[in-house]
Amino acid sequence: MPTFLPRSLPPGLEALTDLALNLHWTWSHGSDALWKMLDQAGWERTENPWMLLQNASSQRLQELAEDTPFCKELERLSAEHAAYQADRGWYGGAQENVNIGQLAYFSMEFGLGEALPIYAGGLGILAGDYLKTSSDLGLPTVGVGLLYQEGYFRQMIDADGEQLAIYPYNEPSTLPIQPVRLANGEWLHIPLNLPGRQLMLRAWQVSVGRVQLYLLDSNDPLNSPRDRGITNKLYGGGKELRFLQEMVLGIGGWRLLEAMGNNISVCHLNEGHAAFVILERARHCMEQNKLSFDEALWMTRAGNIFTTHTPVEAGFDTFPAQFIDKYFPMFHAFLTRTGLSLQQLLALGRKNADDPTEAFNMAYLAMRGCARCNAVSQLHGEVSRQLFSVLFPYWPISEVPVGHVTNGVHMPSWDSPWADQLWTETCGKQRWLGSTESLHQTIQSIDDSTLWKLRANEREDLIHYARQRLALQLGQVGATPERVESASQTLDPNVLTLGFARRFATYKRPNLLLHDKARLKRLLRDKNKPVQLIIAGKAHPDDAEGQGMIQEWITFVNQPDIRCHVVFLEDYDIALAQHLVQGIDVWINTPRRPWEACGTSGMKILANGGLNLSELDGWWGEACTCNVGWSIGDGKEHDADPDWDVTEAEQLYQRLENEIIPLFYARDTQGLPRDWLNLIRNSMTKLAPQFSSNRMVREYVEQFYYPAATDYKNRCANQGRLAKQLHNWHDTLTLHWDQIHFGNVDAQKINNGWSFLVQVYLGEILPDQIQVELYAEGIEDYNPLVIKCHYKEKITGAVHGCAYQVTVETTRLATDFTARVIPHNTEVQVPAEANLIVWQH
Repeated sequence: MPTFLPRSLPPGLEALTDLALNLHWTWSHGSDALWKMLDQAGWERTENPWMLLQNASSQRLQELAEDTPFCKELERLSAEHAAYQADRGWYGGAQENVNIGQLAYFSMEFGLGEALPIYAGGLGILAGDYLKTSSDLGLPTVGVGLLYQEGYFRQMIDADGEQLAIYPYNEPSTLPIQPVRLANGEWLHIPLNLPGRQLMLRAWQVSVGRVQLYLLDSNDPLNSPRDRGITNKLYGGGKELRFLQEMVLGIGGWRLLEAMGNNISVCHLNEGHAAFVILERARHCMEQNKLSFDEALWMTRAGNIFTTHTPVEAGFDTFPAQFIDKYFPMFHAFLTRTGLSLQQLLALGRKNADDPTEAFNMAYLAMRGCARCNAVSQLHGEVSRQLFSVLFPYWPISEVPVGHVTNGVHMPSWDSPWADQLWTETCGKQRWLGSTESLHQTIQSIDDSTLWKLRANEREDLIHYARQRLALQLGQVGATPERVESASQTLDPNVLTLGFARRFATYKRPNLLLHDKARLKRLLRDKNKPVQLIIAGKAHPDDAEGQGMIQEWITFVNQPDIRCHVVFLEDYDIALAQHLVQGIDVWINTPRRPWEACGTSGMKILANGGLNLSELDGWWGEACTCNVGWSIGDGKEHDADPDWDVTEAEQLYQRLENEIIPLFYARDTQGLPRDWLNLIRNSMTKLAPQFSSNRMVREYVEQFYYPAATDYKNRCANQGRLAKQLHNWHDTLTLHWDQIHFGNVDAQKINNGWSFLVQVYLGEILPDQIQVELYAEGIEDYNPLVIKCHYKEKITGAVHGCAYQVTVETTRLATDFTARVIPHNTEVQVPAEANLIVWQH
């Protein structure tokens, strides 16, 4: 494939191109020394070997070609890279039992490293960690996203403490990406029809270890200036621009996969932004297999998976129906080909299909177009079932079809050099490449002195980095030379270091620590048991309240008597995050429960020996016990109650004053905080393996991808024969469902429970098409009871009447149980694909 490299490399250095273009170096740091040998200052500033390679002079490259140590290091790394690429990984060994075919992962953003800034925050970082883990485990994955010309904003804090939004241009030739070229050398373009013109999308390719990420952008001279800006900013502009971006991602993304010849079995939507892929995949399937649209949707839906990250309904992307009309050429062609009416199309994204004023909801489209859906933590699963219950109004909340896979983080991307060495010595280099169940045994054996040295090295490195970054920050806003110089004396590598870094949004309560500023100041200035604090985070450019909270922190940290104890570091990005999670002693997180879907920043400190102090929300609600960290809150929801905010602020101060700070400074005769180190060991042992993306991705494979790929394969067989049968089966049920009604439901007391006899009249529906069940609500912490009834006999003298029987061992009353009828088909996900139910009452 032709590259953007401006000239050929000297003999012996050819392998540099492949190494520089593969983002494996974002997490496998064995090549760091090589890039430093190429250009140490450039590497430390950019961590972008592709740009270093392009900027290097011919003279410098020739010097390296004659440098024996450099060439030997290059040879070693090339051999390691080839071995990694050839290895089959965990999936290679598991494939016989969990064959998932080819997987496509769609996401609006991907956070892989600062060399490719096409992410905004947690969603993108998760997507980047997912791709890296897929590579490590050997999954047959391709990613699909957008290449933004400016991406998400870069933050500066001006002299008045106000946030400025800066948008530097992402020059493609400096990014570690390549054009996707056809066999004849032509650059692949994907066309989309818009009103009065055709939008041409350029296709790019990114190598992420063993997997490929494909990106689309509209910044082609063939397009109008306005259309070139469609992929300009991430989460910038208004609803119409977002609508166009999501068309490009979903529709353009699937067409890109078609053009590349990828035979996709499983399509994973990382949030609802990519939900238009459901429509395009079904349209393509319809044309390839000569099916109706509904039949094609029955075929493809089996292979679609939707991961929701949103804890509030306001977080769903919704668009006016007028956008469908405005971009009529695109959707007119779709409607013509599929035979759908405009109202049928809009109904896929509406709660009420008959309400012409209702907006088109991308999350609703995703729910209706994916046979499987998951939330990103156990608590978020409960929240999501409530959110989506409007689509399943007659079903119990517990049976709304949303499962959960708790997020994890790619530990090799976030561990420090010292933590990496310690884990390697105790658990081996392969520790994150397969099963992690046995890691706790080896970590448990690490002695206290080794752990304390680990933390000292990491904290010292963070303080050094923070000082450098603060000096640069102060210099850019015109601070005096003396003030800039004072940054070198800020913070102390021997002091307990607290960290708070995340998006500044109201529900995250980033200013909870500022509730009692005088009290916080006393903690920071304590001479016997000092504390220091590092803050970072961005507020969306349109979020005035979030920006106000940043300004409040800046005002606080600029006070002369405390500014050597607390800093706010601007432009929270991957590079800053990596240093923070490696050196922070206690990571603080204060969202309002249950508005943090999962939260992964606190997971990133686990492998480095950091500890968490967090609200019992998201992942911490699953992870927190008294011997791995600390919590605030009572595990209940209090909405935005300001009085409860005061209560939790008090809890936060008390945890610090009475537990955390004394424990950190409780040293023995050897100067070691033994109880603190026990917490670190417990946290590393119990939590790091559990909340690694290794565990997360393997759960996706076993619980979601494999069942989805199997169902999709079955529905594709024999030109979609099963898909046609399921479509007809569902049509029959829908047509005659209203005929179902109950007769007598009798309960006879037996020794250890009840014997139920249920009479049901099915109309034109056959007994093998339905399932009769008894349902009882759960009591206290127990789940609801769902008990299958067995066909007994036809009801004498009745038309289409059947009697069902079941014996229930229980101490509960017979009146606790209610009979119901639901669809039954072993090839169908009920109720996700068959949202029908009849209750006795």
